[in-house]
Amino acid sequence: MYRTDFLFAKPSFLRGFGRAIDLRSTRNIYNDSTSGQKADCRALKSDWGVTGKDLREAIDQYNGRIKRKKD
Repeated sequence: MYRTDFLFAKPSFLRGFGRAIDLRSTRNIYNDSTSGQKADCRALKSDWGVTGKDLREAIDQYNGRIKRKKD
């Protein structure tokens, strides 16, 4: 679930083509939440998940450099 795009519409070629034909764009499909508070909670959880993933990757890269220097 560690993505930051889950509150946005998920575009695809077919939906884009359909929107070109349907000028009123009646088929907007968004990932919604039952309340603004739940949407904020989900967004914060996702943001911190991405931040944690980036930190883990940075720590792993740093540890790899330190290990190579010792060898």
